[in-house]
Amino acid sequence: MRFIILSTKFILILASALLLSSFKCSSTANKTEAKPKPAVAFNLITEKQFNDLFPQRNPFYTYSAFIRAVKELGLIKIQITRRAVSVYQFIRTDKSTGKTTTVRQDVYWNEHWAKVKPDSTYTVDYGSFCTESNILTNKKELAAFFANIAHETRHGLNGSYTDGLMLTHESNTSLDYFSDSDEYPPVKGKKYYGRGPMQLSYNGNYGYASDCIFGDHRILLNNPDLVMTDPVVAFKAAIYFWMTPQTHKPSAHDVMIGKWKQNAGDKAAGRIPGFGMVIDIINGGVECNKGDNVQGMQDRIAFYKHFLAKLGASDPNCVCSCGKMKPY
Repeated sequence: MRFIILSTKFILILASALLLSSFKCSSTANKTEAKPKPAVAFNLITEKQFNDLFPQRNPFYTYSAFIRAVKELGLIKIQITRRAVSVYQFIRTDKSTGKTTTVRQDVYWNEHWAKVKPDSTYTVDYGSFCTESNILTNKKELAAFFANIAHETRHGLNGSYTDGLMLTHESNTSLDYFSDSDEYPPVKGKKYYGRGPMQLSYNGNYGYASDCIFGDHRILLNNPDLVMTDPVVAFKAAIYFWMTPQTHKPSAHDVMIGKWKQNAGDKAAGRIPGFGMVIDIINGGVECNKGDNVQGMQDRIAFYKHFLAKLGASDPNCVCSCGKMKPY
């Protein structure tokens, strides 16, 4: 009889434990249930308009690849902190999951000499690409972005500005484009010549882009050809370049939406908000501070005006020339 009583107690205890366990599992499951991905709204341009802007484009560059790149990269946000002159930490957030990861922290990050001056921190939200401001400003930004990728990838000069997005890489592929970089050293056997809509070049830029896009610098350092063989990656690399400030330069995005403010050095160098400033950021050393007749600069300006008209926008007060702006 005592054995039976003890067994009954044991059964009751076990049943209670199982019930409690079941309740806890159910509660935990509810807490860890996958959240829906936040939508990245992008309705500035239709497929028909895109095809009309780039009628001679390489079939590699498709509207669907562009929109997918905008939406997927738009789910990424990265906080960039700089210590001293060039000691960096990147904290990358995937907004679809809320997961935050430190994808780069330089070896000198915790050195005393690196901590002497205050950190410089800024956040790049790739979901702000052509969506952060009013409709007119967003269209101006899109026209400016398209103007520069059209210029970088055109094949010949036909005078009608319909020949953008024709090249997937620069014509001279014999150059290695190696630069000194402790964080992003070149991989043996790989070359880092210009690829994709913005002609991404140099190992440092490939590694930096890969950290931001993928959260892993090795992906593009090991396989730079992804920027010319995967159209979504190609457009992501171009958007990354457009949205991400460089060490001494603002982002083209911040310039086009009026977010960038001149400092004393910029004013002394003649750098003024407007499309011309974007040219200075992208290729100032070659095209800026040389007067108003530089072919590359004029080509970008003509593409910009052409795309503005096609998108039903205007920029009447455009500071389009960088002819008197000093390069960085």
